Amino acid sequence: MKRFFMLIGALVFAVTAFGQAAEKISGPVIAWEKSTHDFGDMTQGDKVEHTFKFTNAGTEPIVITNVEVTCGCTLPKSWPRDPIAAGGKGEIVVAFNSTGKLGKQNKVVTVVSNAVNPEGKQIIFTANVLEKKVPN
Repeated sequence: MKRFFMLIGALVFAVTAFGQAAEKISGPVIAWEKSTHDFGDMTQGDKVEHTFKFTNAGTEPIVITNVEVTCGCTLPKSWPRDPIAAGGKGEIVVAFNSTGKLGKQNKVVTVVSNAVNPEGKQIIFTANVLEKKVPN
């Protein structure tokens, strides 16, 4: 009989945990397709860009009010200016100019929005900038 009650208790726990995991988070939620990108090796002076794609996995529209960078070498080229409805998709395009840079670069881009999830507030890219060879 004791085993029976333990089994019933385990089943109730499993069903409750599964039900909570299946619920959508209340509010706007940025779910990145990939929140990081590695440009790999590049030569000083190269200019590259990457598109970070996301879905609103929440229950309310996402409003992105700004995309902030900490270095003049990084430029947020575009982001959605209109609200993204629940289930909707959006993109943020970020450009990087390697002029004057050398070695491993790690850049954090802050997405200012009404998203309730902390992992939706930053995207990161890296690059390894190699010295430009000057012809003799």
